[in-house]
Amino acid sequence: MAKKASRPGRKLMSLGILIIIALITLGIGSARGSASMVPGLALDLQGGTQLILTPTPQEGEDVKDVTVAQEDLDQAIEIIRKRIDASGVAEAEITSQAGRNIVVALPGEPSEETLNLVRSSAVMRFRPVLAAGDPAVVDPEKYKNATSGEGADQNVTYPSAQPLETEPAEEQPEPTATEGPDLSQLTPEELANTLADTNKDGEISDKPVAEPKDNSDPNWVTEQVLHTFFTTDCKAPEQRAKGSVDDPALPLVACDTEGNEKYILGPVDLEGIHLTSATAGMNRNEQGQSTGKWIVSLQFDKEGTDIFADVSKRLVDLQSVDPTRNRFAVVLDGNVISAPRMNSVIPNGSALIEGNFTADSARALANQLQFGSLPLNFTVESEQRISATLGADHLRTGLLTGIIGLVLVLLYLIWQYRGLSILAGGSLIAAGVIVYTLITLLSWLMGYRLSLAGVAGLIVSVGITADSFIVYFERIRDEVRSGRPLVSAVSEGWDRARRTIIVSDLVNLLAAAVLYFLAVGGVQGFAFTLGLTTLVDLAIILWFTHPLMELLVRTEFFGGGHKLSGLDPEHLGAKSAAIYAGRGRFREPKRNENHVKAADQPGRKSIAQQRREAEEAAKMEAEAAAVDTAQDASSEEEGK
Repeated sequence: MAKKASRPGRKLMSLGILIIIALITLGIGSARGSASMVPGLALDLQGGTQLILTPTPQEGEDVKDVTVAQEDLDQAIEIIRKRIDASGVAEAEITSQAGRNIVVALPGEPSEETLNLVRSSAVMRFRPVLAAGDPAVVDPEKYKNATSGEGADQNVTYPSAQPLETEPAEEQPEPTATEGPDLSQLTPEELANTLADTNKDGEISDKPVAEPKDNSDPNWVTEQVLHTFFTTDCKAPEQRAKGSVDDPALPLVACDTEGNEKYILGPVDLEGIHLTSATAGMNRNEQGQSTGKWIVSLQFDKEGTDIFADVSKRLVDLQSVDPTRNRFAVVLDGNVISAPRMNSVIPNGSALIEGNFTADSARALANQLQFGSLPLNFTVESEQRISATLGADHLRTGLLTGIIGLVLVLLYLIWQYRGLSILAGGSLIAAGVIVYTLITLLSWLMGYRLSLAGVAGLIVSVGITADSFIVYFERIRDEVRSGRPLVSAVSEGWDRARRTIIVSDLVNLLAAAVLYFLAVGGVQGFAFTLGLTTLVDLAIILWFTHPLMELLVRTEFFGGGHKLSGLDPEHLGAKSAAIYAGRGRFREPKRNENHVKAADQPGRKSIAQQRREAEEAAKMEAEAAAVDTAQDASSEEEGK
């Protein structure tokens, strides 16, 4: 069966088009400011941001007394690593310090969403809303001409242990003057004490007025809770990042993440551990059309579904009684990320978190919830910029090493393969352009960053690519030594070399995959570039080196077996009785007496060797006859 006609020009053109498309894409991204023409560098070469997380003590506990189990610390590091990897940040370094702290180093200038993935413990709880109010600390100026008598109590704009006010933004009527001190003359702390002391006994009690019937009962609002509510300033960023050290069995004063509203929340109805999945996506209306708003979809396990169904029924029953208590708060690390109203009973365990989400913030929240909460509560002890651990000098040294290695490889190829070294050099340059383009694109699209270990992988790839050329060239030369014409030698040599090259590259890919999935940090960077350059080597040998070789062998210099081409049959010691001399011509070889004597000695060749030589000779004669026939046909046409 005849072989399919080879079309090397198509392969070269296809590869060139792909490279051009990649470069144009990169150029457009760079022109728009979203991409760069140089790849991002990792922490060891560029520096970045370092955060130190320390365990959060419970109330009354000293931070030095907090004990941390090694198992919990390892689990926390693993969860933080998964969060960062999911955000697209590569080459982050996450380690433990002194057996209790966690040190997270992020390369470059990470986004605020990425930093929040590290800062947050991602402890999510669902609590009922008991009251909502102004986010600021209680302001005495709002109580001009008001006293601590009856009139003041009736016109307070903040919640009390009595029926609760629910709309913080409404204008309140001017308080009426009654007996008691002028509230506007008090300090905020004194005013908070006065307003929180609902029974006027001079003490701030933490006991409920009556036993609460359920988690939505207003009796949970004690005088102590009121005092905390009045003195909490949600406009201050530090008040919105306390961490999750609250007691789930007690009420909680919390701020929303933007600092626009302040809440009194009842005890926890549902823990986040019952959450099985969290995904970000666009919200859709009843017709299935996108509303243009990002949401986070939640799905609870069986136990969580049953609990959430009971909670939703209780809140729906409050819809006509108290609209504020019809709301439930999604609390993440002590902050309210959403406080929607419960419009209907949810029996299937599927819920949506709506808010002023962007695509990035919705995905960041989904990642936090999806990968679970940390086994420990941490607070950020320090956050600072750090310089590169190795720096530009090491990068220059690594690149210089790579260039020296490349030059040495080219010199060896020139000495060993002469004219074929031009093909090898061109292939190495093409491989370098493709690898650089791919790494720059990955840096833009996936957040990949090149580390010094990655540079080492690039240097090793020079040897891998050169090894493929050597296998290919040697196979061709073996066929030439056997007496094949050069065009046939390239075809047969490629058939044999291709299998060897593919198997070799697959072994390299397997090694890179094992390193990448079993290692962390710098070793992963080395494995990634090793695997990437191995794939590029396959593409180069299939779509560049072999097609270009097929074109070169049709030229006078290479196809004619010039002594500097690297394919000179006489120089290679061809053994056949009829050696191809280029352009369809054959000649008798110069006999090497040593070879003749060795060949004439009886018993030197096995029957299999003799049979193989006979087959090769017959095949060579058939090819020579075909060439002669083609020449005769061409001569007849010229004669006509």
